[in-house]
Amino acid sequence: MLPPTHEPTGYSCPFCGIQQGFVDEWNSPSDVVAVTNRAFARIAPKWWPGNPGGALVMPRTHVENIYALAPLDGSAVWDLVQRVAVGIRAAYGCEGTSIRQHNEPAGDQEVWHLHVHVFPRYEGDRLYERHAEAEWVSPDARAAYALKLRRSLGLPVTFDD
Repeated sequence: MLPPTHEPTGYSCPFCGIQQGFVDEWNSPSDVVAVTNRAFARIAPKWWPGNPGGALVMPRTHVENIYALAPLDGSAVWDLVQRVAVGIRAAYGCEGTSIRQHNEPAGDQEVWHLHVHVFPRYEGDRLYERHAEAEWVSPDARAAYALKLRRSLGLPVTFDD
């Protein structure tokens, strides 16, 4: 039995929207760094100090959280998470990466579409101690990181297939 849904009635999913061309200050086509048949990756619009250019990887189909994720979509997401982590390491010259995923309000989920965070990590960056200092960044600030990561990944960046 699946847990209850927390997605509000009539929810306008930003991750589904970006695939359909919806643009606002938090969702820009230039944020997209890789697209596969079942998953896509984008530069995150919210960054923690000392860890700019984090990415989000999610299934292309709308699924609220890990509990309802189909195995094929899960495999596609985790395959792309690995590629994005390798790409971040190469593109940014960081010293490591961290990956996390949240489910339900008590698990700190804020967007009702499953997504996995991939963070660039640096010695002494205190990522997990600085949650309150995270900031939303502009599309222009995100674009340079998206370009670096897109080049590193060498994957398609459109939703045409």
